[in-house]
Amino acid sequence: MRPAPRKTRTRVGPLASSGVQAPRLDIDALLDDPGTGIIVCCGSGGVGKTTTSAALALRAAERGRKVVVLTIDPARRLAQSMGIEELDNTPRPVAKVRKAGGGSLDAMMLDMKRTFDEVVASGASPEKAAQILQNPFYIALSSSFAGTQEYMAMEKLGQIHRQAEEDGSYDLIVVDTPPSRSALDFLDAPERLSSFLDGRFIRLLLAPARGPARLMTAGLSVITGALSKVLGAQFLRDMQTFVAALDTLFGGFRARAEKTFALLQADGTAFLVVAAPEPDALREAAYFVERLGEDRMPLAGLIVNRAGPTPTGALSADEAMAAGARLRGRDPDSLTAGLLRLHADQSRLVEREALLRRRFAAAHPEVATAVVPALSTDVHDLAGLRRIGDLLAGG
Repeated sequence: MRPAPRKTRTRVGPLASSGVQAPRLDIDALLDDPGTGIIVCCGSGGVGKTTTSAALALRAAERGRKVVVLTIDPARRLAQSMGIEELDNTPRPVAKVRKAGGGSLDAMMLDMKRTFDEVVASGASPEKAAQILQNPFYIALSSSFAGTQEYMAMEKLGQIHRQAEEDGSYDLIVVDTPPSRSALDFLDAPERLSSFLDGRFIRLLLAPARGPARLMTAGLSVITGALSKVLGAQFLRDMQTFVAALDTLFGGFRARAEKTFALLQADGTAFLVVAAPEPDALREAAYFVERLGEDRMPLAGLIVNRAGPTPTGALSADEAMAAGARLRGRDPDSLTAGLLRLHADQSRLVEREALLRRRFAAAHPEVATAVVPALSTDVHDLAGLRRIGDLLAGG
């Protein structure tokens, strides 16, 4: 399903200081382009993907696009920022959006189990669907199996896209991907889950006791007997019942996974890698960029969130430290000396972050970048999201 990965890999590391500057990421051009139908915000946890996704969706809606934003955010900050009492698996309209040019904004939060239930209901008869949905093994799988959240995020994206193509409800889908330490798990999850459900062991449980399969019956009895001792007889029966009921859906899992993967590779999709101006976060961002290239995913650029604000004044960090030391020598309690120290610390932080970005640009000179300075307060309403959108666009 996927092209073979390249063996070479660049990385962000202790490179020599470089004067390379990344090209500027033009956010408004991306949002205004009618050819952009899907924006996927990806990155490691804690870098501001959810806020970025919401700000992009709001800005696109207020520039005339019909937008839905899908988030996977356990803190539920998105609902609060958008003034919605509660988000769920159904798109909800966001009030107080400036609807210039006929734009609109809906928001939703992934309900993992409900999405899995919808997949089962749409692909099986009512009787078989009821049998699956009530099975204890299915309940455990749909709620907590590793990779299920990532799979269902992509499943929900496919559902929204198909519906939008049918009724024209949206012309832009913004996706906030699940936080993950193993980078692009949401790209791997559909294949991982469908491979599990279509795996050799699962098929062995379904092997009919007729024809050549009769020769395996004795050996299979030994295996299932051992598993019953380890897992419990009831658990094994639940799993066998679940697999037998789900058998008709195996092909559908794999087919949808392939369609979603192709959708992510299509020209109308744009990936934005979100990072913080820190060494570990930018190393993760470098991996994201390289992995997207290996999978031939259309990368639009990098967003560096929460950058330190450039200090005002003409003093360098060293000059400020020297001046502060002189003042403290004359007056140990000098307020001005303390302010000079803060100025020096801020200047060094900004210089360090700029160096990290130059190193990233030297390793990935083709990646356009937008830098968003840190705000003094958390974003908790539409005004805050608008401010983030302005900063993303270079304001």
